[in-house]
Amino acid sequence: MPRRRSGALRIALVGTRGVPARYGGFETAVEEVGRRLADAGHDVVVYCRTTADGPRPAEHLGMRLVHLPALRRRSLETLSHTGLSVLHLLTHRVDAAIVFNAANAPWLPLVRAARIPVATHVDGLEWKRAKWGGIGKRYYRVVEALSVRWSDALIADARGIADYYRDEFAAPTELIAYGAPKIDGAASDKLADVDLTPGGFHLVVARFEPENHVDVIVDGYRRSDARLPLVVVGSAPYADDYTRRVHSLADDRVRFLGGVWDQELLDQLYAHCATYLHGHSVGGTNPSLLRAIGAGAATIAYDVSFNREVLETSGRYFSTPDDVATAVSDAERDPARVRRDGKRARLLAARYDWDHVAEGYQTLCRRLSARDFPRSRPSGRRLRLGPAATTVPVSVPESLTAVPTARRPLEDTGRAAAVPVAVDAPVARVAEA
Repeated sequence: MPRRRSGALRIALVGTRGVPARYGGFETAVEEVGRRLADAGHDVVVYCRTTADGPRPAEHLGMRLVHLPALRRRSLETLSHTGLSVLHLLTHRVDAAIVFNAANAPWLPLVRAARIPVATHVDGLEWKRAKWGGIGKRYYRVVEALSVRWSDALIADARGIADYYRDEFAAPTELIAYGAPKIDGAASDKLADVDLTPGGFHLVVARFEPENHVDVIVDGYRRSDARLPLVVVGSAPYADDYTRRVHSLADDRVRFLGGVWDQELLDQLYAHCATYLHGHSVGGTNPSLLRAIGAGAATIAYDVSFNREVLETSGRYFSTPDDVATAVSDAERDPARVRRDGKRARLLAARYDWDHVAEGYQTLCRRLSARDFPRSRPSGRRLRLGPAATTVPVSVPESLTAVPTARRPLEDTGRAAAVPVAVDAPVARVAEA
């Protein structure tokens, strides 16, 4: 184990596929936060899922990696890997653990029995995902309650998720959003490799799952009179039927690129699309949406509170295929408005800063290590019954704009930093393009 600086912590990040980040929001958060915590002198260990032929590096960006297997079944993959990770953690103690995904809540009593302070990042409303059957949906409802009862703290990445846990369980949360990577002055040379030109295409980036509404976007685009092609980036593990449906709705203007693992190409797609269409609806603040606004992409998003929280008035919103058709056609007829929306989106991206996010995690880990949290947790009983308990209202929440500060590396000061996560403030008006 590396020698630790005075005041540094041992921090475990558990419950994801691990790093390098190649999959989703949790993995991106682990990589961006973990590297900054390691740079500040903390001893950060990340638990990673092994694959049969994949590499198993011992370190990544200053983080120590522990590789453990998982059962390769959709319903058991996350839970089985986290179980092995927790068993390892019990014999390799840390000062604070962050468990990602409420689905891993059954393992929390073991962590608590070992007197390791633990926070759970609860993610979005997983029980609303169509890929889960009745048992899966009930399971996710149960583990939400268990996370409330057995975690020393809860982390929410969106105001809508924090409100949900407050209203359902009277449970406080740490509101720590994701960061938005800033893509400024991106090159465009790799677009030619996929036969595209800057500003000459609409873009979708999403896993093929019903609650990401790729089918609605493709169907709506097909109904439009758009001249620019729709480029669809994404793949669909465990979703062959849905993939066939999406493809069946497309016409010859739709181009499916599959999964794109070349980060430079992906950045260029975000930076040079005419519009970015975002159909995610249940997962809280989505990293793909943050990447889009960080690239200044004019965005047409599914109309739920999570997306409105990020985009505010810079976005256009849809609920039906006809909404998509109208939005895409209007965008091609009014490119000046599209440019204005993209500029405003880039300004909004400034409040999603990975340095601020990492400071929030550092502050939380220091509090956990000092056991500065209520000894009595909420019971986990739901306060609401009936339809209200299963619905997140679509509304425009208050604007949350991060306090502007100069960018700087995360520093280990030996004490918990007071990090202003958000304040109410207007975003500067964008001049006419």
